[in-house]
Amino acid sequence: MRYLILVCTIVFVAAISISAQPRPIQTSPSPVKRAPAAPPSFEAKYEGGMFGYSSKETGTLKFDDDNSRLVFYGADKKEKFSIPYDAFVVIYPQSKSVTSTTGNVVKYIPLPGAGLGGFIKEKRQYLVAQFKDPDADVEGLVNFKLDNRELLDSAIQTLGEKANMQQRGDAYYRPKVVKKVI
Repeated sequence: MRYLILVCTIVFVAAISISAQPRPIQTSPSPVKRAPAAPPSFEAKYEGGMFGYSSKETGTLKFDDDNSRLVFYGADKKEKFSIPYDAFVVIYPQSKSVTSTTGNVVKYIPLPGAGLGGFIKEKRQYLVAQFKDPDADVEGLVNFKLDNRELLDSAIQTLGEKANMQQRGDAYYRPKVVKKVI
C-alpha cells in the first residue's frame, strides 16, 4: 500500500512540476493581414458615447488628415463632432449577432414551426473607439455601426495607422507612456 501511495505521489509531483514551467514569450509577431485602405469618407450610424450627443443618427465619418482628426457629419451634412487622432486610446471591432426584424415577425405567427423564426440572425458590425477628450479631460467610448466587415476592418486599420497606434490582433491601441522619476 505504501508503495502505491509513493508512486502516485511521485507521478502527481512530476506532473505539477512539468506543467508549472515558465513558457518562453513568442518573439516573432504573427503575420498581419492587411485590409485595403478605407475611403476618405464613408457612411456610418452613430450609436452613442460622445458627450453632448445622445441621439442615434446616420451620417458620414470622414478622415480629416489636414487637421489630424476623425469627423462625424450628420444627416444634414453638418459637422456634429470630431475626435483628434492623438485622443484615441483603443480602437477595435465588435460584431453582434441579433435576430432580424423578419425573424421577430415570423416567430410570432401562430403556425407550427413559426417559432424557428428566432433563428433568423444577422450580423451587425461596430467600430468602437475609446478616447480621452482633451477639452473635458474625461474618457469616452464612442460606437459607430458600419455596413460590412470589410469596411470595418479597413476603417480600423486606416484610423489606427493615421493615429500612430500599435496593433494587437484586430485592435489598435496607444501604449501607455511611463514617466521615469529620478
